[in-house]
Amino acid sequence: MDQAHRNTIFAEDAEVLSQIPHEGGQFILRLSAPKCATNATPGSFAHVACHAELPMRRPLSIMRASPEEGWVEFLYKIVGHGLKYLSQLEPGDRVSILGPIGQGFRLHPEHDCPLMIGGGVGIPPMVFLAESIVRQQAAWTPLVLMGSEIPFPFETRPSTIVVQGIPDGVIAGMPLLDGWGIASRLASGEDFPGCYQGFVTDLAAEWLGAQDQYSLARIEIFACGPTPMLKATAALARRFGVACQLCLEEYMACGVGGCAGCTVLVQTANGPAMKRVCVDGPVFEASAVYPEVS
Repeated sequence: MDQAHRNTIFAEDAEVLSQIPHEGGQFILRLSAPKCATNATPGSFAHVACHAELPMRRPLSIMRASPEEGWVEFLYKIVGHGLKYLSQLEPGDRVSILGPIGQGFRLHPEHDCPLMIGGGVGIPPMVFLAESIVRQQAAWTPLVLMGSEIPFPFETRPSTIVVQGIPDGVIAGMPLLDGWGIASRLASGEDFPGCYQGFVTDLAAEWLGAQDQYSLARIEIFACGPTPMLKATAALARRFGVACQLCLEEYMACGVGGCAGCTVLVQTANGPAMKRVCVDGPVFEASAVYPEVS
């Protein structure tokens, strides 16, 4: 690990506080990890050891963190035997984690209308970012859009918050966000009640298209999800002329910048450069990773 990232990542023997299963092989895992909870920022992740016999850890985006109570929470979907082992942990079990890792999202006061777009297991950073805005007690008007092709890992309900520019009938939202006073809307290709029928980026395009130039100048997009979704989001940002930060999803072997197995090409002030998603990211400016997307 290089000098810039020393003393910022903590190894903890975390206790499982809860493990809640959801449809589609999804789980919400809460761990007691005080150091990670105190230092986590939206967009950062932890590298989790899933089983004593598996040497490779798995990177999991942090969905929530409570510095006061010392816990961190993750949403993950079973993909492979490692996460299957992780899903079998029960309250009281111990698990080794390294975290928090990575450079998270950066909020800018001049963009006080954050548009957060999360797809699938890219939803967690959006929830964390929304909660950080609540904690700052900033007088902002954020909007969270989430997409999933399997049932959402929470009970969807009609949102009580009116959002201008959202198509009629698209009323399903995340109750947790509603409780925080943050508007949310859901999209899916499946026929889920109250959801936008289509890609979450298409829903974002409809909402952005309903904004005037003054409103667009106040918007910054924050997104996490599969690569096609991120490319579509970068294209949206370019089309509407708004700032945009993306949280990339890449396979990570070491997770701490040593193996360079997760490098991506990034445009910098000094020209193109290979950057490590784990510690140089996972958050990058959209224009830096997808400069030609349209």
